[in-house]
Amino acid sequence: MIIGVPKEIKANENRVALTPSGVKSLNEEGHRVLIENSAGVGSSFTNDEYVSAGAQIVSTPEEIYEKSNIIVKVKEPQLAEYDLMKEDQVLFTYLHLAAEQDLTEKLLERKVIGIAYETIESYDGSLPLLKPMSEVAGRMSVQIGSRFLEKSNGGKGVLLGGVSGTYPANVTIIGGGIVGINAAKIAVGMGANVTILDVNVERLRYLDDLYYNKLKTILSNSYNIEECVKNSDLLIGAVLVSGSKTPQLVTEDMVKQMPEGSVVVDVAVDQGGTIETIDRVTTHSNPVYEKYGVVHYAVANIPGAVPRTSTIALTNLTLPYIVKLANKGWIKAVKEDNLFALGVNTVNGKLTYKAVADSLGLEYTPLEKVLD
Repeated sequence: MIIGVPKEIKANENRVALTPSGVKSLNEEGHRVLIENSAGVGSSFTNDEYVSAGAQIVSTPEEIYEKSNIIVKVKEPQLAEYDLMKEDQVLFTYLHLAAEQDLTEKLLERKVIGIAYETIESYDGSLPLLKPMSEVAGRMSVQIGSRFLEKSNGGKGVLLGGVSGTYPANVTIIGGGIVGINAAKIAVGMGANVTILDVNVERLRYLDDLYYNKLKTILSNSYNIEECVKNSDLLIGAVLVSGSKTPQLVTEDMVKQMPEGSVVVDVAVDQGGTIETIDRVTTHSNPVYEKYGVVHYAVANIPGAVPRTSTIALTNLTLPYIVKLANKGWIKAVKEDNLFALGVNTVNGKLTYKAVADSLGLEYTPLEKVLD
């Protein structure tokens, strides 16, 4: 098999889908790897390192897409890449199609085999390829929020942990999953007054045991969300519904009640966002906007700000799946692993992930029908 790694072109995206060690592993399995020139530079991997590991450096994305059986990326294809994709080509990346109507339709039109990192599951129902980036994004959300609470960055001028004789900042985290627990870890560590909301009482009980008296756990409903939001200095949206568009749990009216200079960080913006006033996606170069006196941070690829850490954490987990795809071909690979099969979103013009079809109002075709 020929595996191609194009350079990421989404704004300020410096991650790369394979490290040199991943290239070496694929070479040892008898596969050929094409790396676009300078694709790894943003993550501090040089062309020479890739060549030493056995990769071939090519000059253009056109050549990558033209020659490769499998394309591996970090972020979803951008507009300039749409017409480079080929029929029956496997695309393995984060897709987040529930919020991407145009991309979904293009994948169907081009008859691409679209396999999404974020919908592959483990036996316990967790999302193994989303987990490392959720860890990074959760931890960074507090770091980011703390920075934008500074007066010079548009915030109210509050130190997250306060100092002797002052109040710490109020941090509200909506969602107690991987993002939420990692956000809580940093916020508690910085000395903030932390409240975390979730619909799962058992999850709240776990968090309460884990942090015993260091944070407040509240059942998530519209009343409790409103009460917490209006008193928040920093609000973090950390809700995920696998493969589906994120429900908007924080309304515009709730945000209007927040103190001036407060900060909102919506980690779920790439799935549509959980905060109603997050009405646009921002970039690392221009990350915030102000609405109702509240600073809104809406960057869709938060882990891209720390690409070296993020690339290594991600590829540690994606590589075994890439090897499986290359060794067995995608059909055999997913037939043998029903949890891997959950990653298949599009096949030969058919939409095979129900949550995406429901979110976009498109026709759903069960994967089994396509494979028969």
